[in-house]
Amino acid sequence: MADHILLIDDDKEHAGALKTYLNRLQYDVTIAATSKEVLFHLGDSLWDIVLGNLLINEETASSIASINKQNPMTQVIAFALPNQLDTVMDRFDLTVTCYLELPLNSKMLEFALNKAKKQSLQIQKINRYSERLADLHDAQNLFNQLFDVVPCYISVQNKDLRITATNKRFKDHFGNVIGGHCFEIYKHRTSQCEKCPVVETFNDGHVHSTEEIVTSKSGKQYNVLTHTAPIRNEKGEITQVMEMSTNITQIRHLQDHLTSLGLMIGSMSHGVKGMLTALDGGIYQLETGLNNKDENRVSKAFDQVKTMTDKIKKMVLEILHYAKSRELQYITMDVSTLANNLITNINPMAKNNNVLLDISIPDSLGKIEIDPTWMEAALVNFLENAVDACAFDRKKNKHRVTFKIWEDQKDTICFSIQDNGIGMDQETREKMFTLFFTSKGSQGTGLGLFIAHRVVEQHGGNVKVESEQGKGAKFNICLPRQKPNNSKPNGFPVAK
Repeated sequence: MADHILLIDDDKEHAGALKTYLNRLQYDVTIAATSKEVLFHLGDSLWDIVLGNLLINEETASSIASINKQNPMTQVIAFALPNQLDTVMDRFDLTVTCYLELPLNSKMLEFALNKAKKQSLQIQKINRYSERLADLHDAQNLFNQLFDVVPCYISVQNKDLRITATNKRFKDHFGNVIGGHCFEIYKHRTSQCEKCPVVETFNDGHVHSTEEIVTSKSGKQYNVLTHTAPIRNEKGEITQVMEMSTNITQIRHLQDHLTSLGLMIGSMSHGVKGMLTALDGGIYQLETGLNNKDENRVSKAFDQVKTMTDKIKKMVLEILHYAKSRELQYITMDVSTLANNLITNINPMAKNNNVLLDISIPDSLGKIEIDPTWMEAALVNFLENAVDACAFDRKKNKHRVTFKIWEDQKDTICFSIQDNGIGMDQETREKMFTLFFTSKGSQGTGLGLFIAHRVVEQHGGNVKVESEQGKGAKFNICLPRQKPNNSKPNGFPVAK
């Protein structure tokens, strides 16, 4: 399709000859000989090129000077007598693509026309790029909005497991932590997780899923279901991994209790099997010792049977406490009586593990209202945990558990249990009261401290923990002397 040229020239003979020449070059030419015709044609049509004498009068000149604002695609070529060319240049400056002297040189004219066509094509390309950039900008804005408002935690991590981008929800709960390691930020670990889904995605390029417990910047813990997905460059190489975590804490809290109980029993089956095997071995040793009248063998076998019986009893109590919802049975008892009961319970375990008990209990601490069955079990659990921490510690020659009781205020009794055992890292401290979490491997059920903590809370008390890895741990448990007014069942859901 031929380009349209508006030829402005008041010299009709020159204009006619120029039109004939331009027609041979395949241009469609319209002549405007007066300012009236120029204004009419400029307002009536869109032109590819405006060519001619631009100084017919001031009104015409003003219209041509503003032509780029009306149609940026239109290219302007001006010709003038040599003594008028500077005036034309001063008047139109960069509005004009080329300036030509009269009489016109055909080569120079064709050069100017080709330059105008190329410049027009360049503007078209720039316009297309601008439109694409605008579309990309809109797409980027849409992506950013979706990235920020999606109801889950999103982080993008590089191969060093450093976070390079996060969405708004992640920032709100875990802080603006660009550049930090993921395992430090929401797990408070000093090294990467053992089975990291991000690492697995980097290795095989597949989507991986896991369920985790993470800790927010405010200290709240959330159960999250995490999925990872690879981010590739134009060569198909995985450069980053996106991790999307959905908060399923409420779902976990509302799970059917029987399902949780089934999960608990399943997770405990290995421990139960081991206890029963050890109990069978103890009974066998006891029988052979009695038959052979071997008192030493009988004594060792009896100790083994008693130990296994106590462990099974403790596990059954934990199951009952978790499975059964009931009102706490409060009675008023002397704090000294409670303390003596605790010491009686923990002394044999401490002696068997060569752990010194350092006890500091004032003579007169008055009375306290508690459910003695569950509160004694809870406090014993904290004491047993302290002894276990010492027993697992192979780096120290002497181990000690310090047990103190004091009156913090007139209405509060506090119990301090401190050991010099293996201690805990931050992740363990944050998860230690979580259901099924244990740092003892197959020797733990993940129920003891969870239930002990819940019992203290149900009594209106609180537990504070201080610990460092390798430096032992300290538990401060404070209880009100009188039962709380809003005393409720133990807080565990009832199967329906």
